[in-house]
Amino acid sequence: MTLSPYSRSEHLRSLWPWLPLWTLVALLAIFAHGPMPLYSTRTLAVAWEMWHGHYWLVPHINGAPYSEKAPLLFWLIHAGWFVFGVSDVWPRVLEVIFGGTELVLISLIARRLFPNRAWMAKAAPWTLLALGYNFLFGLQIMYDVLLAVWALAALLCLTPTARREEPRWWLFGLCIGFGLLTKGPVMLLHVAFPWLLGPFWSGFARTNRARWYGRGVLAVLLGLAMLVAWAVPAGFAGGPAYMHRLLFSQTAARVIHGVQTAEPLQSHARPVLWYVLMLPALLFPFFGWPRAWVALATLRRPLEPGVRFALAWVLPTFLVFSLVRGKQMYYLLPELAGAMLLLTAAIAVLRERRPRLANTGWLGTWPLGVGSLAFALLLFVLPNLVAGNHLHGEWPDACAPYSRYFAVVFLLLGLLLLLRGRGELRRLAVAGLVGTLALNTLFTLTMWPRYELRPTAQLLGETEQAGHAIGYIGNYEGEFHFQGRLTQPVQEMNNTPQIAAFAEAHPDGVIVEHPEKLDAQALRYALLIQPFRSSWIVVWPAAALADLRGGANPPEPLQPPQIYSADGTRSHSLP
Repeated sequence: MTLSPYSRSEHLRSLWPWLPLWTLVALLAIFAHGPMPLYSTRTLAVAWEMWHGHYWLVPHINGAPYSEKAPLLFWLIHAGWFVFGVSDVWPRVLEVIFGGTELVLISLIARRLFPNRAWMAKAAPWTLLALGYNFLFGLQIMYDVLLAVWALAALLCLTPTARREEPRWWLFGLCIGFGLLTKGPVMLLHVAFPWLLGPFWSGFARTNRARWYGRGVLAVLLGLAMLVAWAVPAGFAGGPAYMHRLLFSQTAARVIHGVQTAEPLQSHARPVLWYVLMLPALLFPFFGWPRAWVALATLRRPLEPGVRFALAWVLPTFLVFSLVRGKQMYYLLPELAGAMLLLTAAIAVLRERRPRLANTGWLGTWPLGVGSLAFALLLFVLPNLVAGNHLHGEWPDACAPYSRYFAVVFLLLGLLLLLRGRGELRRLAVAGLVGTLALNTLFTLTMWPRYELRPTAQLLGETEQAGHAIGYIGNYEGEFHFQGRLTQPVQEMNNTPQIAAFAEAHPDGVIVEHPEKLDAQALRYALLIQPFRSSWIVVWPAAALADLRGGANPPEPLQPPQIYSADGTRSHSLP
């Protein structure tokens, strides 16, 4: 049975207007400034080293195999580079494609799980696009949005359609495999519980348990086989140390406390309740919407299958992630889609069973509207507070020149949120999306020069092209490799003897330092100084820095250092 042209047109119209709106806003935001260090710059550095060194099987960073991530995202970046050439444009467009696909998938899941509630398929993507953290992190060239796409696609394969109740197991396995090739074994955690708890929400699973679990195991094995098909040859190509990190330590050290590794890993150890404390940021703006909490609190049996599916997905996965040692907010990106599915289902049930609560203005978006108006007032008086020495800091001082323009935006958003009547959820979604774009724009106008590494990257690129070596004091995260198009490793060092040895071996080399504060020696002998976040980046002539660390006075430089101020302008002295 094929879909009629009318049915296909209905599916296309169901994407209007949320998908074009989100795509436009996402493109505006992601191209407002350059790649963000250290998330996006590290990903681009790995993709660039693989591309330049023809390391198609093993990801590399700073000249060494990179076991932290699997290669699928890098392969997708390379596919675009083959067609369009090497730049950061395609990776950013790719992230927008991933985000839009995530919205489409949650709409399809809602349509399948709630066939008698057409509103669900329209409301679910609106709620997901409104989440501020989900939107802002989706602007990073990272693995987690692609991982969320594969997780949602795998769960879509589990859901029944009007013509087929049994899951499409081979597609389920392929999506698991692609997720494993995106970020490794954590993919299994994102999809395990809706499958393991299948009898809780699926009629097919209840009546065909052996088939459900048997074919599900085969699908998981298919996904694991896809990972092994890459990991085994990659492990042999990368060497024994890389294979050990890839297959064991880089996962175990994040999960289990006390696992020792030869090299430091980004374990991000946090307490058990850390995700609970982060819920206001993860779920904003819905965390401040009273009707959402009332709808969730009043859910009662009988629960329809779609609600049970969302519960089986979100609650146990959130619990296990809370118990895992390593935690980052973006680890839960796939579950944010599940949380929004549960929220929209609860709102739909509230409208049906408790219409008075569903329509009362006391549970509306007015707290968020009042908060937006208060924020608009703060932005309006911020220049006066800064000028009168009542408020100072990195952010207030930088934002003050532009804050009144953005006060108008948040004033209008506050008034929008104070409106009552039909379309409350859509108004909240639009306000959340536009408000997040406004904050991103304010950041771009004010704080971005403190994150823009291009001046240092360009100098390092010129240094390498001249045949000189580059050193870095501390842990180098690849932040200069892509923008500087570096092709040689940056040598890490941590103490004065290492600096002296580097300068002796490379007297014309340069050393990058990341001090908290500047001193007179940097302003006198450095090649380049630029702000970075709340500290500084200083590029030294290696010989001069070695002399200074050894207690000697280096020769006077032929020219003063290039100094970039916090607003991105260049001068020969600090403003």
